[in-house]
Amino acid sequence: MTVTIKDIARKAGVSRTTVSRVLNDSGYVKDETRQRVLKVIKELNYTPSAIARSLSTNKSNTIGVIVPEINNPFFGEIIKGVGQVADEHNLNIILCNTDDDREKELKALKILKEQRIRGIIITPTYAEDQFNSEYLSTLENLGIPVVLLDGHVKYSNFSGIFIDHVKGAYDATKALIKAGHKKIAIINGRKNYKITVDRFKGYKKALNENNIFVEDKYVFYGDFEYESAYKITKHILKMNDRPTAVFVTSNMMILGSIKAFYEENINIPRDMAIIGFDKIDALNIIGMNISFVNGPTIEMGKVGMKMLIDNLDNKKSKEEIKRITLFPKLVLKGSEKFINNKCE
Repeated sequence: MTVTIKDIARKAGVSRTTVSRVLNDSGYVKDETRQRVLKVIKELNYTPSAIARSLSTNKSNTIGVIVPEINNPFFGEIIKGVGQVADEHNLNIILCNTDDDREKELKALKILKEQRIRGIIITPTYAEDQFNSEYLSTLENLGIPVVLLDGHVKYSNFSGIFIDHVKGAYDATKALIKAGHKKIAIINGRKNYKITVDRFKGYKKALNENNIFVEDKYVFYGDFEYESAYKITKHILKMNDRPTAVFVTSNMMILGSIKAFYEENINIPRDMAIIGFDKIDALNIIGMNISFVNGPTIEMGKVGMKMLIDNLDNKKSKEEIKRITLFPKLVLKGSEKFINNKCE
């Protein structure tokens, strides 16, 4: 049998308004009366409906989190950081995956708004160059705090936490140069995406500082996914003047490159050196020591959640806009080493 507020009020000998005040911790209730109501709630094993509570108080204790690739370990760790801080503040999370699709993201925003959530943490789809007025209008008119995680929204001004992708790519390329490589290919993400542009800037900066010409034949663009890097790597291995090292700018793409190396019997780093962007724990498990740029993913989730909570608690009528940049760390495990072979 479903227990209602009316049942509690009848047994406790109080009004439904009094029960509601006790449940929502709002309004004055004598301590003696409060204890009597709480005792009845416990006896009847009553669990308040989060939806009903949000309707009565016009707010909930739920946060919306929107990510483009839930199967990507990068976002898995971000969600872990968000969840840790949310738990500390007794906040619930509704998680939405968009498959990096702007229409799915727009739908998720509308659904979350209907749920009367208190705030949103979002990594926008990477298509910053594809302006969508309906999308921007929906995001700006939510009426709740929004925090961006490592993604920008064109023509907007939201608080956010971002990774310095230029530095990460610069450090990775510099490490390959320091190891003795001069022919360094880059397998980057989709063209014109900000993180793609930033990572190419870092790659180019490291080459220029070391008087190494940026050759177009060594610059490749995929789509951040496994299959694109697999095909590109197959092409690289067939080049007459192929590079001795490859910088792969996403964790999913590095898996595609490694598969191509394996199929062509390419040993890392004897036949080809490689550095990736973002770690993949599975590679450690199987004993593949692949060097990588480690984005502070869990920290990003934690800092982003704390920023959102600060905005929720902000008594000012206008949300304070904050932007924080976190710096990635290069983790060298040997795959960047230079081996003097027939390819050089």
